[in-house]
Amino acid sequence: MSGHSKWSKIKRKKGANDAKRSKMFSKIVKDITIAVKESGNDPDSNPRLRLAITNAKGVSMPKDNIQRAIKKGEDKDAGNFEELNYEGYAAHGIAIFVECTTDNTARTVANVRAVFNKYSGNLGKNGSLSFIFDRKGVFTFPVGDHDIEELELECIDAGAEDIELEDGHITITTAMEDFGSMMKKLEELNIEPELAELQRIPLTTETLSADHAKSIIKIINAFEEDEDVANVFHNLELTDEIVELLDEE
Repeated sequence: MSGHSKWSKIKRKKGANDAKRSKMFSKIVKDITIAVKESGNDPDSNPRLRLAITNAKGVSMPKDNIQRAIKKGEDKDAGNFEELNYEGYAAHGIAIFVECTTDNTARTVANVRAVFNKYSGNLGKNGSLSFIFDRKGVFTFPVGDHDIEELELECIDAGAEDIELEDGHITITTAMEDFGSMMKKLEELNIEPELAELQRIPLTTETLSADHAKSIIKIINAFEEDEDVANVFHNLELTDEIVELLDEE
């Protein structure tokens, strides 16, 4: 068990929170806008837009919101977003990888540095965590009435490296280069994922006591509250005790 299903379960619970859902909507609007500006407004010929719309449906984003985001991407006068990554360490040696989408680089880097400093962390150089994280495709969807064994075989043929079943949901992990083939396979099976994205998965994790983990939870939450932050990845081992602490947030 890789533990990815635990993280996916936490993300689903956060998505049920109105404030977190609003943040998720904001992230997806940016994803749609960037996708349209890059390759046009047709999901059939724009894989990135198709993926963004899939994720929008996965968090129950209204169709009107999706259409407004597409129109925003079509507007040549609308501001352009840039995707930036920041890497560093939180307290107790926990690695933190922050993915941002911003229209103001100076604001974003200042905010990211401020969060690291506030919670006794250190902002490092890009690439400094390349030996800790590996980029993987992660897909999550409800089990429904699927035949699990048959589904597993189909997904393994499409490149699944890991398949987890927890809390009525299936989480599939693939190599980054197999992301597209897995997305195509799920479409063939008429499965619409609640989540389909590239994540940075830690190759090894660090175990902390619950007391020490609280400081890591605080810095993760602080990053996630920033409107420019799209994703936060870390190598903290998600023990059952720490998952309970995250559930309380």
